[in-house]
Amino acid sequence: MCNKREDGLTLLEIIITIVIIGILASIAMPLSRMAVKRAKEVELRRNLRVIRDALDEYKRYATEKKISVEVDSSGYPKNLEILVEGVELVGQQGKKKKFLRRIPEDPITNSKEWGLRCYEDEPDAISWCGKDVFDVFSKSEDTALDGTKYKGW
Repeated sequence: MCNKREDGLTLLEIIITIVIIGILASIAMPLSRMAVKRAKEVELRRNLRVIRDALDEYKRYATEKKISVEVDSSGYPKNLEILVEGVELVGQQGKKKKFLRRIPEDPITNSKEWGLRCYEDEPDAISWCGKDVFDVFSKSEDTALDGTKYKGW
């Protein structure tokens, strides 16, 4: 009796292994893309909240007359850079209040350029009147995972 032992894998076993790995990879790729998109959406929501909170704080300071604003203005800043540069506090010579350290980036467009709305604009306006900054939105035309447009957030 000849007891012949073969080491290694047959061609069929290798092909089956490659097919299984291919199927698993094809399942994993869309899931990883979705996870990346979801992470960007979370960052977008956070960045929008940070800017909007800074705008609201600026408005509160203007309303409480802690910073000086023009008489006929809405009390919102003229641009986002003012939130970073800061404004001088009333009655405190040389002391500035900064509302943001830097303008957050839009993770969807990978840009620091945001869509802007004035106080007098409609809530869904996509053009800016140029007087003040009441709200910000993403300039992306893409659709989010929940089916809404990013620019509508």
